[in-house]
Amino acid sequence: MSFDIAIIGAGPAGLCFARSLAGSGLRIALVEQQDEAALIAPPDDGREIAITHHSQRLLRELGLWARLREEEIGTLRDALVLDGDDRDGLMFRHDEAGKPQLGWLLSNHAIRRAAWEEVARLPDVERFTGVRVNAVRSTAAGAEVSLDDGETVRAQLLVAADSRFSETRRAMGIGAGMHDFGKTMLVLRMRHDVPHAQVAWEWFGHGQTLALLPLHDPHTSSVVLTLAPPAMRELLVLDDAALAVAMAARFGQRLGAMQVAGPRCAYPLVGVYAKRFVAERFALIGDAAVGMHPVTAHGFNFGLLGQATLARELRAAVEAGQPIWNPALLQRYEHQHRLATRPLYLATQLLAGLYTDDRRPARVVRKLALGAGARLRPFKRLVMSGLTAEHGGVPAPLRRLRRTARPV
Repeated sequence: MSFDIAIIGAGPAGLCFARSLAGSGLRIALVEQQDEAALIAPPDDGREIAITHHSQRLLRELGLWARLREEEIGTLRDALVLDGDDRDGLMFRHDEAGKPQLGWLLSNHAIRRAAWEEVARLPDVERFTGVRVNAVRSTAAGAEVSLDDGETVRAQLLVAADSRFSETRRAMGIGAGMHDFGKTMLVLRMRHDVPHAQVAWEWFGHGQTLALLPLHDPHTSSVVLTLAPPAMRELLVLDDAALAVAMAARFGQRLGAMQVAGPRCAYPLVGVYAKRFVAERFALIGDAAVGMHPVTAHGFNFGLLGQATLARELRAAVEAGQPIWNPALLQRYEHQHRLATRPLYLATQLLAGLYTDDRRPARVVRKLALGAGARLRPFKRLVMSGLTAEHGGVPAPLRRLRRTARPV
């Protein structure tokens, strides 16, 4: 079977990419190892995704936003960064950004469901579900995907969106820089006595990192706890009542009594950045290209941005009557997406390293950094512009700097 584009992976990035190409005239094959039932009603994986203003605009344009239920959309009004035993910390306020809110919180499984509903109705997308990929290859003549049911999918261009541990990326001979933080991340929804006031927390404690993501209900949040694996194993064996008491204690009782209100989901904490985003008739999008540490909440935002960038290049090629596998086209996508993601990826690695280092020198430096950030309004505006700007990629102050810079 022959197509214009074969997409491996029906996660949010792969689905949004297929939806972005709707009406372009391109025939698309979507290959996913999960069966269709799991795509129609994705299981709750505990993850809540912070959505920027640019990403929200893209989700509206793709039709996903209209498919979300009211209770699946949380408001991210302000954000608070705490270190150690701080009470006040560094607050990023929506009014300083000139917006009614910094962003939104969406359940990952709700995004997946809405994306599948949009893609399932597209006549130019043929879905291959419940099958695994046996082999992939690309040559100057085209790309091929061999499936474990004996089928072979041929395409002009192959696009991988199969997670940060992408088997397709590896099969295509593209390496990735991986940073294993040696930690386990637990995500679960919890009810709490003190309302969240639509404020997200990032709390770098001693021996742990805590995040609080405000959901639609004022007394329910998504809680993210990062610990060393041995400590996490001890926590995960507790029953719900004991876990609730333990989590309230870890939050220093600042939220009052807490109750478990959702499934427990634990994930290894690994950051990934592909050494290349493209090869002959091949491209990476989503976490297969850039798998972010969650501390800056840009993972899905970058995935959404990358697929939109590639889809825009492909649409332009179709309109100009040019081949969609043109190496120059793929290189433009790589350049744009690397420019948009690499600086924040590296900064995130440094930030995560500093704020999870409990040695005294590191604690002193981060106290000083938070204090300076609280006093420097340009710094705060730069951070918030990444959340509230209607464009994607590099924040406006950095774009202006890049335009005015001259080579030496």
